[in-house]
Amino acid sequence: MGINQDHYKAEGARKAVEYIKSGMIVGLGSGSTVRFALEFIGQRLKDGKLRDVVGIPSSFETETLSKDLGIPLSTLDEFPEIDITIDGADEVDPQLNLIKGGGGALLREKILAQASRINIIIVDESKLSTRLGTRWAVPVEVLPFGRKPEARYIHSLGATVTLRKNADDTPFTTDQGNLILDCHFGPIPEPTQIALKLGTRAAIMEHGLFIGLASEVIVAGSQGVRHLRREPV
Repeated sequence: MGINQDHYKAEGARKAVEYIKSGMIVGLGSGSTVRFALEFIGQRLKDGKLRDVVGIPSSFETETLSKDLGIPLSTLDEFPEIDITIDGADEVDPQLNLIKGGGGALLREKILAQASRINIIIVDESKLSTRLGTRWAVPVEVLPFGRKPEARYIHSLGATVTLRKNADDTPFTTDQGNLILDCHFGPIPEPTQIALKLGTRAAIMEHGLFIGLASEVIVAGSQGVRHLRREPV
């Protein structure tokens, strides 16, 4: 299954990179699917098929890999408006709302998504759900100072809350030095309402509910690659 998923991720990433044109400012997401996209971007730059592309990385890991692949990088201070961002997701519902943050980069990923004109999300078919929360917990990035009060608050909303830890049982920390609470709501009938409630809390830096941000979701699976597009409003 893992081999198939890697193949699907690579196929989806290849299609996503075709959206990038020379001269674009490109938001670079994080995670295993994006690694394939970075490799394709680096190869197209090396081959001369892309030129004058500038990437804005969403994590230290993406920054390091992009440099290794020869992708020119900059910051949002230099380029506050992004042409297109390519990223993955942990779960996608029929409205193209997402759960993201399995890798812990949700805060920067959401900043990039909100600064982008187009957001292309790549997933394999196992990430599609009828409701968010069916397969994944909602990651919530919290300030260490407020971890316990926020855990209690999220529990009051109906979730089972777990502090994310590393393999050595130490708390996982984000690139900003914050903690991640993995919040198991089960299938969420109204993710917008949960997102709004999480957004009211001072110690919650960001949550992994990405509502209305995906422009298109590229789904790769056993039947090939298909494109799910958000209806214009």
